[in-house]
Amino acid sequence: MEGNTMLHATPGRNHAAPPPEEEFEPFGGLVRYERQVPIHQVSYYLCGEIQEPQFYTELFYTLRTAAETDLIYLHINSPGGDFNTGLQIINNMLASEAHVITVLEARAYSMAAFIFLSGDELIVHDNCQLMFHTYSSSFAGKGSEQLAEVHALGNWFEKVTTRLCTPFLSATDINHILQGSDLWMDSDEIRHRLGRIKRAPARPRQTPRKQAET
Repeated sequence: MEGNTMLHATPGRNHAAPPPEEEFEPFGGLVRYERQVPIHQVSYYLCGEIQEPQFYTELFYTLRTAAETDLIYLHINSPGGDFNTGLQIINNMLASEAHVITVLEARAYSMAAFIFLSGDELIVHDNCQLMFHTYSSSFAGKGSEQLAEVHALGNWFEKVTTRLCTPFLSATDINHILQGSDLWMDSDEIRHRLGRIKRAPARPRQTPRKQAET
């Protein structure tokens, strides 16, 4: 029926029903269950500097309302930008039911690198770059207030970096970044690190999406 999900149970491999002369044993053979559902594919292009969050509400809404059969591609070519906007993009990616694919098409620096690493599937084109560095900010107010804000932001940034970039970045990498070093890598290094993660023994742990839901 039009508009309804179809569910088929097919005995054997590809036979719709057993021949009349054969007796069908419901527990004696392999039965295939097939479900036909629509698949939607959506693409967004994160190009240029990441601006204030109000410019990305359509992306947030799409991620939040997507179905588990949807594919959302996020093509990235960005020098980074607003840290709060980047975190909102990432949190919506992790909470989305869709399969989110991040595609590195040129460069992903700073916050854009965090977004790239947050995809369910990561695609790297040739001649691309990632760059990680610590945050930059400006402060105002009394000296004690500025010291408290620096301390709070430093702890926050360290937790965010560790959660989003491990195991792609090692503890040593993250420590160097926190101390002020810039970490650069090209497509070959990115693919090497991603391949190393895939070859690592699987360990039972919560996925980032499950952590977001929890």
